[in-house]
Parts: sequence; C-alpha cells; structure tokens
Amino acid sequence: MKKLLKMAAAAVLGTTMLVGCGNSSKDEKVPTVSVAQIVEHKSLNEIRDSFKEEMKALGYKDGENIKLEFKDAGNQQNTLNSILSTFAGNNSDVIVAIATPTAVTAANYSEDIPVVFSAVSDPIGAGLITDLKKPDKNITGTSDEIQVDQILALALEIDPSMKTLGFIYNSGEANSVSNLKKAKAFCKQHDIKLVEGSGKNISEIQSAISVLTDQCDAIFAPNDNTVASSITALVETANKKKVPVYTGADSMVSDGGFATVGINYTNLGKETAKMVDQILKGKAVADIPVKVFKDDLNTYINEDTLKALGIQLPDTVKNRENLVMMKGE
Repeated sequence: MKKLLKMAAAAVLGTTMLVGCGNSSKDEKVPTVSVAQIVEHKSLNEIRDSFKEEMKALGYKDGENIKLEFKDAGNQQNTLNSILSTFAGNNSDVIVAIATPTAVTAANYSEDIPVVFSAVSDPIGAGLITDLKKPDKNITGTSDEIQVDQILALALEIDPSMKTLGFIYNSGEANSVSNLKKAKAFCKQHDIKLVEGSGKNISEIQSAISVLTDQCDAIFAPNDNTVASSITALVETANKKKVPVYTGADSMVSDGGFATVGINYTNLGKETAKMVDQILKGKAVADIPVKVFKDDLNTYINEDTLKALGIQLPDTVKNRENLVMMKGE
C-alpha cells in the first residue's frame, strides 16, 4: 500500500512539473517587431513582403519565436499617428517604418524603442539622423536615395531635344522636396525649364498632371507615396498626350511609368530585415550604419509604355548591360 502511495505521489509530482514547464514555455516572452507603412502601393508592398520573407529565412517564425505585426495608414497622418502610438503602447521591441513619412512619425518613439526605417531617400534631410555611418537617436535603416541625375540623364539620352521637364510631387513629403532640389540643379546645368506640379492628395495630383502634360516634354515622378499610389492613372493621362513619365522606382515602371534608373526594392526589404535581426540579437543601433542603395543600378523601361508613346530607343540605351525591359502587370 505504501509503495502504491509513493508511486501515485511521484506521478502527481511528475505531472505538476510537466504542467509547470508547459506554462513556463507558454509565458516566455517572444520579441515583437511592428511594421508600419504610410500607404499601400507596389514599392512599399514589395519592401514589406521581402522583409517578411527574409525574416523567415533568418529563422523567425511568426507566433513561435517572434510576433510580427503589419499596419497600413491608408495615407492618413492621423491613422499613422495612432498606429505608432499603439505600437509603442504595446512595448514593441523594434519598429520598422517603411517610407519617409512613417519614419519621421516613428522617430517620436525612438528614445525607448529602436526604429529601423526603409526606403527613406534622405535620412539626414528628414531629420532622422545626423551621421549615416554612426546613426544616432536610436534610429538606422535603409535608404533608397534616388539617383536623380542618372534618371534625367537617361531622359536626355532618349530625347536630346527635351526643353521642359514637369516635376509631380506632394510638397508635404520631405523625400520629394529633397529630390526636387536635385532636379532643379540638373535642369539648371542643362538649360532645361522645370515646371512644378504638386498636390496633397490623389485628386490634386491628377489635376496637376493634366496641366503638366500640356506644358512639358517629359514628366519626372520621384518615389513620392501620393504619386506612386496613383501612378497608373497618371501615366494613362500622360500617354494619351505622348509625354513620357520617368519615375523614381522600378515598381512605378511596372505600374506603367516609362523608365527609371534605380534599385530593386526586394533587396531593400531584405537588408532591412537583416538590420532588425542584428538588433534583436543585441547589437547597438549606433553600430549599424545606414545602408544607402546607390550602386549596381539597373535601367528599367516599360515595353508597353514604350510602344504607346511611339519612342525609338537609341542604341546607347538598347545596348546597356543593365537594361531591364518590363511589361505592365
């Protein structure tokens, strides 16, 4: 009888220990990485999706050893403020901010939470950091610095007679204002008249493009989030008037834009994930330099838009080693 009681007690103790271990495992905190983007459009979605895939490749499984949350603000600043405030209130371990407006808002919480930005053209100009090599303010990330000179040089190579360039943008986006300065400098150097067209929302942008296409030989649309959100409609308007639209991102070319010189945004998302991985493993943000994507660039041209415009590419463009001909999706 005593032997049976001892065996029963041992069984109960073993069960208790097993339950205790199970609770300990269940209650163990996994890191939370919160990802926000200002608006849904192809470039930003490409970054988000490649970030997610790279996190998997790095060994993170959502719901097991990490919690990943993704939010889109629908191009509404108030919504973006609310999203990031919620991230901070939920004690996120890292905030990933896709695009400049998101990063600028996320910076309000960087004192307590590391911020990794992605697709910020001018991190210093946006006030996020003061040194690309030694990031301060607990913020680092990846920069898609647009090579404005190379894009506009391509426009001149295709049309040496170009005299007037339209610049379409949202003046409220710091990255677009930065690119406008570069475009002005290029146009001044090459004796090209630059005409600005701006708007705070898609409706105003569409009105501005209608005016620009009547005045300009070509249009430049930087990686402006408001413009990118409506690029297909803008290009349709421009194509009818045989005005090529040069863009700041390859995804905008796949959405109908005529051409660009730039990076692959999938690589941007992957590098962003690698930075988050380093932070989660204990590396100081100040020891993770901002990665600026400006080398090994491709020339992207949309075949369908090329035909619609009736443009003949010069041999110097056709024979480029890094030429990528794209079709609309």
